[in-house]
Amino acid sequence: MDTYNNPILEQLPAHLKKYVVPQQYERYTPVDQAIWRYVMRQNYAYLKDVAYYPYIPGLKKAGLTIERIPDLQAMNDSLKQIGWGAATVDGFIPPSAFMEFQAHRVLVIAADIRQLEHIEYTPAPDIIHESSGHAPIIGEPEYAEYLQYFGEIGAKAMFSAQDFALYEAIRSLSIIKEKNNATINEIEEAELHLKNIQENMGDPSEMALLSRLHWWTVEYGLIGTPDVPKIYGAGLLSSIGESASCMRKEIPKLPYSLDALNYAYDITQPQPQLFVTPDFVHLRNVLDDFANTMAFRIGGKDSMNKAIACQNVCTVVYSSGLQVSGIFQKANDDHALSYIKSAGPTALSCQNKQLEGHGKNYHRDGFGSPVGLLKDSDVALEDFTDEELVKYDIVVGRETVLTFASGIEVRGVVQSVLRQHGKLILVSMAPCQVVEIESCQLYFDPEWGTYDMAVGREIVSVYCGAADKDAFEQESTVSEIKTVHQVYDEQTITLHQIYAHIRKERESKASLQTLTGLYAELSDHYPDDWLGLLEILEIATKEQWVDLASSAEGTLLKLQEKHVHLIKLIHDGIRLAKDDHVGILLTE
Repeated sequence: MDTYNNPILEQLPAHLKKYVVPQQYERYTPVDQAIWRYVMRQNYAYLKDVAYYPYIPGLKKAGLTIERIPDLQAMNDSLKQIGWGAATVDGFIPPSAFMEFQAHRVLVIAADIRQLEHIEYTPAPDIIHESSGHAPIIGEPEYAEYLQYFGEIGAKAMFSAQDFALYEAIRSLSIIKEKNNATINEIEEAELHLKNIQENMGDPSEMALLSRLHWWTVEYGLIGTPDVPKIYGAGLLSSIGESASCMRKEIPKLPYSLDALNYAYDITQPQPQLFVTPDFVHLRNVLDDFANTMAFRIGGKDSMNKAIACQNVCTVVYSSGLQVSGIFQKANDDHALSYIKSAGPTALSCQNKQLEGHGKNYHRDGFGSPVGLLKDSDVALEDFTDEELVKYDIVVGRETVLTFASGIEVRGVVQSVLRQHGKLILVSMAPCQVVEIESCQLYFDPEWGTYDMAVGREIVSVYCGAADKDAFEQESTVSEIKTVHQVYDEQTITLHQIYAHIRKERESKASLQTLTGLYAELSDHYPDDWLGLLEILEIATKEQWVDLASSAEGTLLKLQEKHVHLIKLIHDGIRLAKDDHVGILLTE
């Protein structure tokens, strides 16, 4: 993985690096560069009046320009100055990974760029959305803090198997829609598959609810008042269609609150309403209100049940600080949480560092342990002094009998006692038997070997993922569905060369003869190409070549009549090509 000499990227954990792909800047064609330039010019012309922050200074802080697709090296050179980084990924990545990147102050940027046919909006993540939408506002300290904090909260959110199926369906649909040879049948099948999953999600998980808050703030957020809102959401900042349409009066502007949790979203459709925050501090306050309901802050039996339902690797944290990471199962039918049980590879950690000798290879068959106070003690076992340990025979070489208030009895010969940070966290015994006295339910048989008993009065936190992810070697859920890279025929390659020549004419001293020849070549061989004509019109207008400008504009107007869907794109392009004031602003 290329870290671009950015310490932020160098410190990324190994399990996140698996999502990172090379940018391969040379893959961007001259048409791709023209798409970037058109979108950025249109965005600036509109957003300078409706965006919350100064757009051009924000772009510069992020190492971006309007003229060409950003290079990740340039972006990282700029972003590291404000404590952030950027890395390219292959389209959509799982929400949990996306959140973790944010927590580490890394913007994930889709390496691909939208096709010309989807220049106004694409459901697939692309470099326009991720870089021009997210990056410029990172220079706002309060917003950057909110984004990182959201990542920290989101990285602990519980997600379900249905969430991952939904992610895969969205990813698949977005890739199909961006294929230049996708059939209507392919798109309809993918849309139907997504709809079926959406209709059978059950109760939304923590991650699903958090994703709604993320959508209505980071992606589609407005700031100010419902009557006078400004745009800060990346989805709006990077969409030349929705950034304008969303400001229409008929689109409801609602005050942002936890009520936004009740509004699901559809990435393939324009948003039916938007939410307005008075400031970025309010965003964090709302997020905190929701975080206070999450398993990682609540703990207890309800949170444990979420981990069991999750069926992904989760971490359960005892009040002693011991962290147990694995896939959890129901241990008993007790109303209170008296015992935890995992199946398969499990690891024990403390302060996010795996305990020596307690990795998932050692606990490969699972792990189980009581939770709670001893029957005849008001002092939590993790707080026992050395004298109290002796009183209860919790001494290496002695047999001890520990009866918990829940009725679970642990009887065994103590082999080791482990304290960490002033707390007793683990007692290992062999031989050992663990049984529920009243029901005679056996939790551990002496023949099974050493019993490692976790210590803790209660479960204080439960969250998705392993405590020490790199030591646990938790599998990154990198999708097997890959984006499709275009293969170009000779005619398309020739078109790319024409666009390259047009750019050269704009960036150097333009020649009327050369530009007229390029106009003729486009008109003769690529009669439906409009973006190249707009660039020719812009140059001819600037150079005051009246005849060429008139011919290019006339051809564009005919294309508007022929292709209704191009009316706004061409109209906006012609207006901007003739706007000297915008041209001056863009070069300041």
